[in-house]
Amino acid sequence: MRIPIIDSHTEGEPTRVVIDGLELGSGSMKDRVERLQAEFDDVRRGILLEPRGSDAHVAAFLGDPLDDDADASVIFANNVGVLGMCVHGTIGVVRTLQHVGRVSDAPGTRIQLETPVGMVRASIENDGAIAVENVPSHRGLAGVEIRLEARVVHADIAWGGNWFALVNDHGEDLDRSRIPRLSRISSEIRRILNEREDDRGVDAEGRAVGGAVDHVELFGPPAAGGDSRNFVHCPGGAYDRSPCGTGTSAKLACLAADERLAPGEPWIQESILGSRFIGRYRRGERAGEIIPTVSGRAWITAEAELHLDPEDPYRFGID
Repeated sequence: MRIPIIDSHTEGEPTRVVIDGLELGSGSMKDRVERLQAEFDDVRRGILLEPRGSDAHVAAFLGDPLDDDADASVIFANNVGVLGMCVHGTIGVVRTLQHVGRVSDAPGTRIQLETPVGMVRASIENDGAIAVENVPSHRGLAGVEIRLEARVVHADIAWGGNWFALVNDHGEDLDRSRIPRLSRISSEIRRILNEREDDRGVDAEGRAVGGAVDHVELFGPPAAGGDSRNFVHCPGGAYDRSPCGTGTSAKLACLAADERLAPGEPWIQESILGSRFIGRYRRGERAGEIIPTVSGRAWITAEAELHLDPEDPYRFGID
């Protein structure tokens, strides 16, 4: 099996766009996701896991749009399964569409992508950065107490396209040398939250106020001129090299809920590497809801054709 791909990285985080090779059908996005999971999950693993990929890779499966106004449809997946949304991946997809000539790189150009969680809009900024208007985001729960082995911390649970636990009082230095320790603490936070059932339900607007936590986001003081630095622990155990676009969206929702950031005001979010996203938001239609926009840069790193040889014992990855 041969699968053409284009690789890029968005502020350090890799995206692997699958141009062709999988027949996911022409049904709804839900139907396509179900087919990807049921019929092509081994291929997903082969694309993303070693020896062809890494824990940090996110795949973007391009498809034809259902909506005539959309430029493409896209389903994101990582090393453990399908993602609801991925902003760094969206920036990578737009950069890839520019690279192959399907969309313009002129400032002001607008792009629309259908995703499993709704229509996502992007635009090209004057400096060439790609700004993504993400799905409506909100904070479901504030200050949830979590008793770790060594300390008590508190998490806001927020939706930015995936569910996040956002923690400020972890007491750790957000330095690259401490990534293994930060990963262990984040994993413990997620495990404890997801074992509990008291943080579930819906609010007065009918939205979920707590879902199974996908990502854990630790915050600390900036070190590269931003407003905050983060460490983001992803579902498959990797850390996000970028500042995480859905995580930045969740952060904006919390800042808005606490009235610490006004609509339209920029928030510069640094990653553990020091790369940066710029986030802004406008008010959504429902109470407590925001529409976040996150901008960043992406670069093409490779064009290739993956081979999944039927004689290769590791064609579907190394688990």
